Amino acid sequence: MEEEKTGTLLSWQRDQFRHDQRNHSDIACLHKTDRLKHYGLHFAKYVGRLARGAVDPISVERTIVDTALVCLSAANTLHQKLDFPNDNQIHKNLKNDNVKPLADAAGRFADACEKIDHMEEFVELARHSNQDILNWVISATASNSLDLYPALKARRAELAERQFYISD
Repeated sequence: MEEEKTGTLLSWQRDQFRHDQRNHSDIACLHKTDRLKHYGLHFAKYVGRLARGAVDPISVERTIVDTALVCLSAANTLHQKLDFPNDNQIHKNLKNDNVKPLADAAGRFADACEKIDHMEEFVELARHSNQDILNWVISATASNSLDLYPALKARRAELAERQFYISD
């Protein structure tokens, strides 16, 4: 069962790589450290969306999906093979606060990005926090009754439409 989950997650990373190459060449052509900083800004944006709650026009479900897509892109940039969280990680992740676990992980990811400029070790911190972001995504998916895989495919298709001039 665990191999099946890992294989599925790896296929998600591969799908995201193809999507990024086709639809986000402006980001894909950046140096890896600049890409990581870009993804860190995305994570901060998503924490802000969730903190605003119902005031923000973008739904929680879309924010979960967007977070997952950026997490996959960050993993690919970090040469990180993500793992599905176990059941204990899923349940403890959203125990007291829906936003705090993501804010914590996004803050640590930003810390890793800031360490780049100081020539400090950052890769393991970035990988660990990115895995924690995925753990939050899976937990939030479960608590919001969201079927993540079709939602990822639909959001990628929506984003691909922006690149109307590319023919496959």
